[in-house]
Amino acid sequence: MFKKKHSLKKQESDAGLKEEEALRQFKEKISDLITSQDDYSLKKWLQARNYDVTKAEAMFRTSMAYREKMKVDTLLTDYEPPEVLKKYMSGGNVGHDKEGSPVRVELFGHLDMKGLMYSARKSDLEKVKLKQCEQHLKDWEIMSKKLNRRVDGLVVIFDMEGVSSKMLWRPGLQMYLHLVSLLEDNYPEMLKRMFVINAPRIFPLLYKLCRPLISQDTKNKIHVLGSDYTSTLLKYIDADELPAYLGGNKTDPDGNPRCTTLICQGGQVPEEYYLKECENSEQMENATVARGDKLSIDLDVTKAGSVLRWEFKTDGYDIGFGVFRQEGPEKVTVVEPERVNSHMVPEDGNYTCDVPGKYTLVFDNSFSWTRDKAIQYSVEIIQPIDQCLENEIINMVDSVGTWTGMNQGAGECPENVTPCRE
Repeated sequence: MFKKKHSLKKQESDAGLKEEEALRQFKEKISDLITSQDDYSLKKWLQARNYDVTKAEAMFRTSMAYREKMKVDTLLTDYEPPEVLKKYMSGGNVGHDKEGSPVRVELFGHLDMKGLMYSARKSDLEKVKLKQCEQHLKDWEIMSKKLNRRVDGLVVIFDMEGVSSKMLWRPGLQMYLHLVSLLEDNYPEMLKRMFVINAPRIFPLLYKLCRPLISQDTKNKIHVLGSDYTSTLLKYIDADELPAYLGGNKTDPDGNPRCTTLICQGGQVPEEYYLKECENSEQMENATVARGDKLSIDLDVTKAGSVLRWEFKTDGYDIGFGVFRQEGPEKVTVVEPERVNSHMVPEDGNYTCDVPGKYTLVFDNSFSWTRDKAIQYSVEIIQPIDQCLENEIINMVDSVGTWTGMNQGAGECPENVTPCRE
């Protein structure tokens, strides 16, 4: 026993020496950029790159260049977000956990990412996220002085109430994950823990799509809570710091339990805010549907539970769209055909295939006898999650049993969806 303890202490001592040497080398390499950062803060860059000094230096230099480009140092005083982002970028800071770290509520199910992408520039979306992070840094400074000890870390309550299959829209997911990555790339080790609540049945599929872009360190900080999430939240956050709608005591001055003065409730962005179409053409196929004709896209679905996902836009004019499944010699309608104004706003949607087989997406221009229709489209099949991914999700679940067991009381996965109209 003594030898084991001695060996463990030696390993810890050796690791500590290696980390200190890595810090010394790191500080030497970035000495031209160091301003007010102390050793504690600099170590975070090393931790984010597993103490690989070269990688940490590259990360630090890239971040410093990006901060200069985005004028991050003056965002808190000089930057005013566009009105649409102030009104519809859901989420907000609500208080602090029991250790003084800021607590943020993200209303993912109330976020109209498509509407925001049509209504604001990418740089403004980035600046809003960066400004949030700068506010957290300022909060750490204030709380550290107040508590007379170092305070850092961010607690996120990720509320998925209202999430539906419209969240499967790939450009929106990619943009959201890009904004999240700003935290990891420019504020390393900021996330302390994330509590996912009200996870819908579609959560495993969303996680599958997001998983490749989430670092292992972040995955280890995600905790998926069951219906009794309040008891867990109150272990880390005092009731007076937790919104009443989540089981705490905090309300707006008028008694609103959702704390709307602190948490932007988001919602569908009105089309009058739209500035432009969302650019996603590089991932799309180009085709022309001749006048009086149809374009059919056949897909073979091999597994029940797979999801067909599509997006398309037309140049100048509307077009008909529908989805069918081959059943013997007949084609069965699964998404009712209808004419859509995809020349005004790109159309997207998805359909959950309960039955494997051949599915056909049809772009219908048979009603037009005078005009060909130029179309850009992308179509894909999302396979159901496998056992390995299910096990990974189970490890995130802070309750006894499996994801399926925890999710018994959740709402049904949205019905097979016709194309979303934001």
